[in-house]
Order: sequence, then C-alpha cells, then structure tokens
Amino acid sequence: MTRYDMEERKLTEKESLEVITLMIARTKQSYIGDGNILLMWGYLTVAVTALIWILLITTHSAVWNWLWFLIWIIGGTATPIMVKRQQAKNGVKNYSDTITSRIWATVVFSVIASTLMCLGFLLIAGIDSWSMMIAVALIIVPFAEIAQGIVIKEKSLMAGGAVGLILGIFCTCCIAGHIMLYVSWFMPLFIAAFTAMMIVPGHILNYKARKER
Repeated sequence: MTRYDMEERKLTEKESLEVITLMIARTKQSYIGDGNILLMWGYLTVAVTALIWILLITTHSAVWNWLWFLIWIIGGTATPIMVKRQQAKNGVKNYSDTITSRIWATVVFSVIASTLMCLGFLLIAGIDSWSMMIAVALIIVPFAEIAQGIVIKEKSLMAGGAVGLILGIFCTCCIAGHIMLYVSWFMPLFIAAFTAMMIVPGHILNYKARKER
C-alpha cells in the first residue's frame, strides 16, 4: 500500500467518524428534541401516581388502581403526535433515529403484551398479577432509556435510567420475596424513579437545547 493510499484511508476513517458524530448529534436533537417528550411522560406519571396515592390513602379502595391506565392512554396518545411534529420539523430519519424508534417500539410492545397478559389472568383465572407491571415500568423502561443514552451519548439518560433500574430491581426483589409493596413507601419510590428517569434528564436536555440556540 502506498503512502498516498494510507493517507486517503485515514481521511476516509476521519470522515466516517465525523458522519457518525453528526448522526448522533442530529438524533439527540431530532428525536428527543428539547426534552418535551421525556417531560410529558415524567410529569404525567408523577401526577397520576400522586393522584392514585392520595385516593388510596383517603378511601382505602383498590378500585383507584385502574387509574394507572391514564398514563398509557394519555401518554400513548400524545407521544405519536409529538414525534410526528418533531420529524416534520427535522426532516428525514437517519440510522440512529431508526435505532431509537425500535428501542422504544420494544417498550410499547412490552407494555401492550404485559397489560393483555395481566388482564387475561384477572378475567379468566381471577388472579391478580398486576405487580408484574412494575417490571415493565421500572426495568424495561429504564433499560430502554439507558440504551437510548448510549446511542446518543447522553449521560443524563444513562444516569436517570440507572437510578430507575436499581429501584426497579429492588421492587422486583420485594415481590419475589413476598414483601408487600405498601402505598406509604412504594408510591414515593415510584415518583422518585420517574423523576430521575424522565423529569431530570428532560430539563437537562431543555437546558442544552437552549444553550445551542
């Protein structure tokens, strides 16, 4: 290989790295945007959790647990609208955008499959298996967020996801060990997890977006 070929190869590698870096930066800006999607899910989850917490404490009626579906209904309706607006604003998807979409599509599939399975157990066999949804909310979602953070090299997502994952593993261990998840401590824990996973990274991304303007 000639010296000219070696220099041309190094230049090509450098250009490839630049393209990858630009793709990552564009994905961070286009898919996550300025943090609004994260903030929507974070504040929605915290608000619904706080509402259920208050109602359970004041009425002692488990019927209020059906309000958990508000998170998926409202968030599931708002997210495609917000994503579509971002895509219209930022243009064509790149490879990193596709990876990101597939990561969160896996979460959506997990939510739907888990919900249907729990409903099936309840309606067919009369078995309450809803505690399994904690694994979706505090293990699958944090894992996806960590993966998202790795893809776009965003430390706030990786750190927030790690906090949520640790709390999720703790809650899952409690369930496996037949330790009751009492409202008095589980609800604050759940709120703390989504604050760390969604609200804090969302505001950090907002701050970074404002600095770049």
